Amino acid sequence: MQIVRYVDHAFPGWVACVFEDAEGRRHELIDKVSIFSDVMLDETSMYPQAGGARCTILGRWSDFNSRKLVRVSTIKPDGIESTEGLSEFVVLSTQVSGS
Repeated sequence: MQIVRYVDHAFPGWVACVFEDAEGRRHELIDKVSIFSDVMLDETSMYPQAGGARCTILGRWSDFNSRKLVRVSTIKPDGIESTEGLSEFVVLSTQVSGS
């Protein structure tokens, strides 16, 4: 996941993150800086920056190409949805820490 821009100065500062799911579809998440990074970011920071979001693993499997996939939800624990209102995503297992 990449933090791509500073979005809002409202305390404590909001940023936009992007990532691609297992099918190559791009998703954007917008939330507080502290949700995606331990680094103090603001409008003067250099972007993109590495980021991450906590999620719940809902399932794991391998597809017909032997790719290891994980269905995750970003609703728990931080209540994050994409700008399209999505909160469940299928990603490669390598995109999930500790997976």
